Amino acid sequence: MPSLRPETSRLLNRSRLTGLAIFTLVVLAMLFADAKPAQALPTGKAFAIPAFARKYGLPCSACHTAWPELNNFGQVFRDNGYQLMNDRDSPIWQNPSYFPISFRITPSWHREAADHQVIDAPDGCFGTSLANPCLSVAGKVTQSGFDLSGMDLWSAGTLYKNISFVLLPSSDPTAVWHFESAFIRFDNLKNSPWFNVKFGRFELDNLISEKRFLFLSNNGGIYQIYHFNTPGSSNNFGYGDNQIGVELAGHNANSYTRYSVAVVSSNEGGVNFTTDVVPGAPPANRSYDVNLAFSQAFDAKSLGFERIGAFAYIGQRPTYFETTDGGTVPLVGLGNKSFYRVGFAGDLYIHNLELLPLFMYGHDNAYLGTATSSQGALPSGAQAPTFYGGFIESHYYLNPQNVILGRFEKINVGQQALSGNPGNFGNVTAYSVGYRWYPIMFSRAGVALDGEYSRVKSIGIVPESGDGTGNIPLFPTDGVWSSSIYFGIDFDF
Repeated sequence: MPSLRPETSRLLNRSRLTGLAIFTLVVLAMLFADAKPAQALPTGKAFAIPAFARKYGLPCSACHTAWPELNNFGQVFRDNGYQLMNDRDSPIWQNPSYFPISFRITPSWHREAADHQVIDAPDGCFGTSLANPCLSVAGKVTQSGFDLSGMDLWSAGTLYKNISFVLLPSSDPTAVWHFESAFIRFDNLKNSPWFNVKFGRFELDNLISEKRFLFLSNNGGIYQIYHFNTPGSSNNFGYGDNQIGVELAGHNANSYTRYSVAVVSSNEGGVNFTTDVVPGAPPANRSYDVNLAFSQAFDAKSLGFERIGAFAYIGQRPTYFETTDGGTVPLVGLGNKSFYRVGFAGDLYIHNLELLPLFMYGHDNAYLGTATSSQGALPSGAQAPTFYGGFIESHYYLNPQNVILGRFEKINVGQQALSGNPGNFGNVTAYSVGYRWYPIMFSRAGVALDGEYSRVKSIGIVPESGDGTGNIPLFPTDGVWSSSIYFGIDFDF
């Protein structure tokens, strides 16, 4: 079996020595864990969403390291439009055991806590007038209990030779459904792997995918930098969010060299122009965004398989809208102003230790950064906000069924949208550790037991947790610590 090779990548934004020291201790603990000496993972273990394993009769480990993370063979399979380039690719050829749909859901227990939250005073709130207002204080809010994740109903494959598809209806825990992903892809145009066209709703070609995450907790289950916008900004963009549009992509025969160019609607993945698929998605604004990505891989012999890449997202967002019904219903976004995100990432191996570093720089127009309509003047002290940061994530494979996880993240606001804001307003620091055990993974079904602890500090803003819940603290200089303790049983069929 080839060396470990998943599909993701990222780079560390060097910041506080304390954060680096903690992360170093996590990595050292992984390296000196009670495990066998570093070696290539053996074959015969299955780690995958089982739809393709059922179709081709392959172990899921052919495409995955730790499900759902891809190795290089899995990347080639996906780049070829979910084809092995043999007769069994045809949808007409079906083994009686083949079932083309996979279900995935995760029952869990978790505990969420956040301090410096604005709550009523212990004696209650008796005042309702300006002369006798309610008294609020900064307190800690802690909750715990049993829960469900959303459910994925995933199907993908070929409609015909070199015509592939993905259809992924997904629900939240209360069974409110949307289309997380839905596209058709025309593969190997002009009989060349360098020309493939995807049309529909899809994840951007991120070297480090947030959709194939091994972390699942509220705080640990997102990459903070993928969804960060400076405090007070009207920009709702998230680099980890699925977008809707068209993508041209290509690769060489073994997918060591890859590129993609995507042109997407400037409404954050929304459909029907005004329908809100992603929370906060605005109506159409008469413009399109562009995402560019490139990566190069190489075999580092005994160390493992290494991949590095770069990306750039150039977009626009409206600053005001045409409206109807007395200004209550937005129709079309106007007064577009630009923003961009650029960065580089990696997926690196040192034997059984995988490192995923990422660095990103972000820049918004001053009108977006201050949420000001371009029909009017900017407020005093307004300037184009910037931020920079990233993360480094580690996966240590004790063996194919046991993976230790660690991640350190840091985001700094380089230039505030308003010059009077504190310099550290909006800064984020996050630490996450976890462990995944795969007791069952066959071509019919799989089970992973997931335990995590994640802790995030955000200065003066709502904690950057998985669902963005929480309150802004009393003062912009307050650091809000938000933590998650999580245990879930991740299973698919």
